Amino acid sequence: MQSYNNKNELIQAINTNYKKYIDEFINIPNELKNKRVEGVDRTPAENLSYQLGWITALLSWEKDELAGKDVIVPAEGYKWNNLGGLYQSFYLTYSQYTLAELINMLNIQVTNLCELVDKLPDNILFEPNKRKWATSAAQWPVWKWIHINSVAPFKTFRTKIRKWKNFSL
Repeated sequence: MQSYNNKNELIQAINTNYKKYIDEFINIPNELKNKRVEGVDRTPAENLSYQLGWITALLSWEKDELAGKDVIVPAEGYKWNNLGGLYQSFYLTYSQYTLAELINMLNIQVTNLCELVDKLPDNILFEPNKRKWATSAAQWPVWKWIHINSVAPFKTFRTKIRKWKNFSL
């Protein structure tokens, strides 16, 4: 897995990969937002909803912990071995929005994520066990949670949406 020497590298990776990812949606008409394509596991709307769901969850984990609340990770009613149900909840949460609205909401959340990274002290970002929500048997530091919920899926989902476009546009 990719690693980062400092928060600026992480922010740059988020922004660079997000731009490449989100640019793939420019020519997709809203009337195709729910079109299924064989060999691609998500529609364009589901693709964006997945990203919105995870980044929103991550931001809420941090906000809730700072507010002294008990944080349930990944989400209330869901376990790590039942993420399919969580994904379905993301799709349902954002199903009424157009692609343009989803993109706008995701733009805002990615900005919020970069602002979070920028304001976190280096020890909290790069050392394990500094946030309850990020403490697990894997002993991941916060940056790794941020990476797997932003940079990594921006890369893999860009490939998926490109494949979808090859069969749909």
